[in-house]
Amino acid sequence: MTRIGGSWQNWGRSASVRPVRVERPRSPEGVQRAVLAAVKQGLSIKAVGAGHSFTGIAVAPGVLLELDDLQGLVSADAATGRVTLLAGTRLHRIPRLLAPFGLAMENLGDIDRQSIAGAISTGTHGTGAGFGGLATQVVGVTMVTADGEFLRIDDERESELLPAVALGLGALGIIVEVTLQCVPAFVMHAIDEPAPLDDVLETLEERVAASDHFEFYWFPHTDVALTKRQTRLPESTVRHPLPVVGRWIDETLLSNGVYRVVCAAGQAVPAITPPFSRLAVRLTGNREYTELSHRVLIQSRTVRFREMEYALPAENVVPAFHAVRALIARRGWRIEFPIEVRFAASDDRWLSTAHGRATAYIAVHRYWRADPTEYFGAVEEIMLEFGGRPHWGKLHTLTEETLRLRYPRFEDFVALRDRLDPERRFGNRYLERVLGS
Repeated sequence: MTRIGGSWQNWGRSASVRPVRVERPRSPEGVQRAVLAAVKQGLSIKAVGAGHSFTGIAVAPGVLLELDDLQGLVSADAATGRVTLLAGTRLHRIPRLLAPFGLAMENLGDIDRQSIAGAISTGTHGTGAGFGGLATQVVGVTMVTADGEFLRIDDERESELLPAVALGLGALGIIVEVTLQCVPAFVMHAIDEPAPLDDVLETLEERVAASDHFEFYWFPHTDVALTKRQTRLPESTVRHPLPVVGRWIDETLLSNGVYRVVCAAGQAVPAITPPFSRLAVRLTGNREYTELSHRVLIQSRTVRFREMEYALPAENVVPAFHAVRALIARRGWRIEFPIEVRFAASDDRWLSTAHGRATAYIAVHRYWRADPTEYFGAVEEIMLEFGGRPHWGKLHTLTEETLRLRYPRFEDFVALRDRLDPERRFGNRYLERVLGS
């Protein structure tokens, strides 16, 4: 399907574009035809998934490909755990597709609205010091290159390119299929509980090592960390899910409904933010349950926000966090969203924020109607001092000159881009800023 005119904007309302043309291919061959037509007309072309990136990474001023109709299971092998999905498949649909084969994705982020191609291409990750981001689960990719050809990359064909294309920022081609290495389905025992912030920071290394997955949230203006720790268990483990009513109160009423009202009111009356934050840590974050992995890892997020996240060497996360905490106090800001701290294993993906080092993440957010510029800019300075790399799909101000120094394989990636897309048919302003022209 082709649509002329109209505009597109991302979920966070931080990026928008009025493309020359919008197309909705229904098959990989439809993507191929769209690429060939765009190249013939001298237009750039880009695919968008769910629009959950806060940067302009998916902005398509020429031809915009919406992959909403390119979803579903292509193949699955229960014996090897390898599953191939169409690129536009939304993460929240994947557990149901994998269930008949007794499989699950090894790890997930805390939001599942993204497409699988968009999630891996921007470096989406979850938490757990022993687990990499979603791109580390990729064992094969099929994409359409700028010359309109299908290129298959896996462990048998051009395998040396997999660490580049599995997290390719949409700069190398348009992904049409993704093959994942899945694991046997499993359940998780989860404990969410508040703890004194200073104690969590002092014992953070031990807490991270003691759980398969650990993270914490801190609402500015409080002295409490809301910790989340999870242990992986066999699928046969007896499940004890959260009561339906209790979960609805926590996740729908308090964490989204009431919170949305408070965030909106805080724009007019900032003074209400600190007392609400103190109330929030008393009312939420204290529960224990055992449930299927995706129901534990994923959280419902309906309050619209904007986000910046930096990946740090794991050993730098505590001093960096202390610096951000002191910054907020010094500036007297009223910050309505919590700061999130997560962890990931070192990996080999060329442009992964965790490339070559055990990693901790610090993420800061603002309500979407608030201007995040001053807050994000000051936090970014701190992150850079501690060796930070910005999440590709979240707001930051870095350019190619700075990023080149932070990724050992940056030059190799740019050289591959020159080979696969010399005329920059898959480029846009964001990619020009972060990768160079």
